[in-house]
Amino acid sequence: MKISVLGCGRWGSFIAWYQATVLKNQVVSWGPEGEYSYEILKNTGKNDYVTLDKSITLTCDLQFAVESADIIIISISSQGLRGFMQKVNKFDVKDKPFVLCMKGIEESSGKRLSEVMTESGISPDKIAVWVGPGHIQAFTQGIPNCMVIDSANDKLKRYLADNFKSNLIRFYYGNDLIGTEIGAAAKNVLGIAAGVLDGSGYVSLKGPLMSRGANEVGRLIEAMGGNFTSAYGLAHLGDYETTLFSEYSHNRTYGEMMARGAKFEKLAEGVMTAKAMKELGDKLGVELPLTNAVYEACFKSKVFESGDGAKNCMDIILKLFDRSTKCEFYK
Repeated sequence: MKISVLGCGRWGSFIAWYQATVLKNQVVSWGPEGEYSYEILKNTGKNDYVTLDKSITLTCDLQFAVESADIIIISISSQGLRGFMQKVNKFDVKDKPFVLCMKGIEESSGKRLSEVMTESGISPDKIAVWVGPGHIQAFTQGIPNCMVIDSANDKLKRYLADNFKSNLIRFYYGNDLIGTEIGAAAKNVLGIAAGVLDGSGYVSLKGPLMSRGANEVGRLIEAMGGNFTSAYGLAHLGDYETTLFSEYSHNRTYGEMMARGAKFEKLAEGVMTAKAMKELGDKLGVELPLTNAVYEACFKSKVFESGDGAKNCMDIILKLFDRSTKCEFYK
């Protein structure tokens, strides 16, 4: 297949590597000229994560990338998707399937990323999402993992999962697009909370965080029209190890550094997702205590100015203990 991967950062470069090296597809990797991720690949042929196979065509020509593809995979910052699609739609893409290998909720609208694509003029039948656990550092060492592909189009998701599978990634067919997208985005918020616990010395609270977090996300998924149990699938609970525990997790590292009063400079999608989820919870009348705590720490606290980030963060977390007693699986 002819695959174009739009975005050549951490995940984008890995996807191009996987498609070319493991699946032996014909791959175009696109990045904007002058942007760091693209320039480092152009100048060295590698980055901190992968060495691009010589068969991969690296380009900054967006028209060439989209029009030469059978399938277009997008891996960019979730908050930039709507604006990016305005550029993509200048070219002939109406019959091409898009795969979103990215996790997030649009902060300005509360929309899922597949909804952003639909509002950008792409048919729902041409949109799929590829999410789930796994770190590039592990994949490139040959350590396998499981992931999920979901779509409103059953035929498309089955085609993609069947053709993208390998001994490195076992794919499952998703069966709840709402739950898959919200679960994948929400796990980054809980990753920040886990990092706060790490940085504050409250690591034993990660067990309750995982249990209560999945329950909280399930309630939100259900209120949005999805299946409550999707929160316990690969897109959310199945991704906890790589997000709440791994040294490679950007969101966990963001929370850990925040608890120490320091700023993590790389992309942590959970920050803006916490804001989007809080607003969704308020709109739908769904209690999201953990999400709200992360939102407060990221946007309302003086954690970076206080001089004691751990105390500031934990004061926010421990407010959760003052909430009234509830049944464990309340809705």
